Amino acid sequence: MDIGALLTTAGNLMLTGMVGVFVFLSILIGAVTLMSNLVTRFSKPDVATPVKSPSFKSQGVPNEHIAAISAAIAQYKSNNK
Repeated sequence: MDIGALLTTAGNLMLTGMVGVFVFLSILIGAVTLMSNLVTRFSKPDVATPVKSPSFKSQGVPNEHIAAISAAIAQYKSNNK
């Protein structure tokens, strides 16, 4: 085979692959959009619940640790005035 035939074959293969990927991604986007529309149409509306601000107790930080950190910060500030 000469170089022209090889380049033509490579171009055809590249074009076929790019078209295949484009078609696949287009179908994927369409399917995701369709599923999103179906879910929003048939799902029950959520009842809005008030958002609670996180507290240190809910995160599991003991009060002793908070007191020790606060004391260390206060000592640092008093020593570096």
